[in-house]
Amino acid sequence: MNKPLVGILMGSDSDLSIMQEAAKVLEEFGIGSEVHTLSAHRTPEAVVSYVEKSQEAGYKAFICGAGGAAHLAGVVAAHSSLPVIGVPIANAKMGIGGADALYSTVQMPPGIPVATVAVNGAKNAGILAAQIIGAGDDAVRAKVVAYKEKMARDIQKKDAELQEKGVKKYLEEKGLI
Repeated sequence: MNKPLVGILMGSDSDLSIMQEAAKVLEEFGIGSEVHTLSAHRTPEAVVSYVEKSQEAGYKAFICGAGGAAHLAGVVAAHSSLPVIGVPIANAKMGIGGADALYSTVQMPPGIPVATVAVNGAKNAGILAAQIIGAGDDAVRAKVVAYKEKMARDIQKKDAELQEKGVKKYLEEKGLI
């Protein structure tokens, strides 16, 4: 296991199914992470303690996922000089598709920046954290470049298959119609 460089926090364990995507992609890039359930509202002292401990341990970034009022990323950013990436999480009980969490995550006051990805966009948060770390680590940057090149090859392969088979047959074979 690689030494953790990214702290992944979520406001509730119900967010784990989404936030695990950030941990998976960081692992793919060879970047260690640590995942915790800490709440900006229910355990604020624990959040601050974790942020301080992580900075001292040499972490490079935080990824924070929360739904509803989604203050976790802002609280972490208020107590850290490291980059913070917010993942707004849609709450099915609220029925508004995560708009509340998106606005709460993205609307930070001047001096407390939070980079915000799409609602439920934990995978992109992991990639962004890798890009941030890669700015000062050539090996990580090379892995990010290779990842993006593979994505390009994959889409080119899918397009060639679509052109060869035609829309209807392609969709049928994929089980989409």
